[in-house]
Amino acid sequence: MASRAEDLFIAVSGIAVRIGPADLRERARHEALVRGDYERCHPGETFDDLKRRARFSKEDRGLLCDWMTLAARRASAVVRPRMAA
Repeated sequence: MASRAEDLFIAVSGIAVRIGPADLRERARHEALVRGDYERCHPGETFDDLKRRARFSKEDRGLLCDWMTLAARRASAVVRPRMAA
């Protein structure tokens, strides 16, 4: 697994798991899905602040992982148009 400086990982049962998608464009899309909600929940703080702190704090890594899990769920939600009756 190749790693870039912007990649973040969390250890789950001793195994390093990437936080968020590996593709940079996909990761940016996922972050955009939750950035506003995160910043509304944490006034005076940015999503980028959380990403920066996650490199040094396991609590922030866990919080970032939770937000990116939500982002993945939002990204995978398929909005289907209603069929005309």
